[in-house]
Amino acid sequence: MTTALLIIDVQKAILAGAGAPDRQPVLDRALDVVVGRLHDLQEKARKAGVPVVVVQHNDQGDHRLAKGLPGWELRPEIAPLPGEALVHKTACDSFYETSLQDELQKRGITHLVVGGCMTQYCVDTTTRRAVTMGYDVTLISDGHMTGDRGALTYDQIIAHHNMLLDGFDAGPKAVSVKKAAEIAF
Repeated sequence: MTTALLIIDVQKAILAGAGAPDRQPVLDRALDVVVGRLHDLQEKARKAGVPVVVVQHNDQGDHRLAKGLPGWELRPEIAPLPGEALVHKTACDSFYETSLQDELQKRGITHLVVGGCMTQYCVDTTTRRAVTMGYDVTLISDGHMTGDRGALTYDQIIAHHNMLLDGFDAGPKAVSVKKAAEIAF
């Protein structure tokens, strides 16, 4: 099994406005912790010779992730190094009309370790799609983040998706959910 670390949409404005004014600082601190974990995993993967693939959402207009605006930029902690794959997307599915599948195939990847933002959108959709495309996936249980949504807080959304996705399968391929500290490359 050849593994790659896939980091999705860790951009400067990913959580801008994702919580009520009194909750936004809580979300920002939680995101900083997740970004730190992803950075540590990225360094661990690099040291082990495991490919790192970073996905960046390109929106348009006045969206917080509109291509070229400051909020669209990747967080510097997880920016790819020269030679690492950077995949640009315009939908929740990181495979949809992107170069992701080609990048993975040319590296012979069969297993993805997935983290990033936003849990219920891009992380969930990409994880499920990867399994149906023939990849085993390890979802980093404490390595994905989102904002509050309606009556649900970010941590409730994350816990819900960790529970739902653990064991999700398509034929012989499946998702396992592990904490960052449990992931070895």
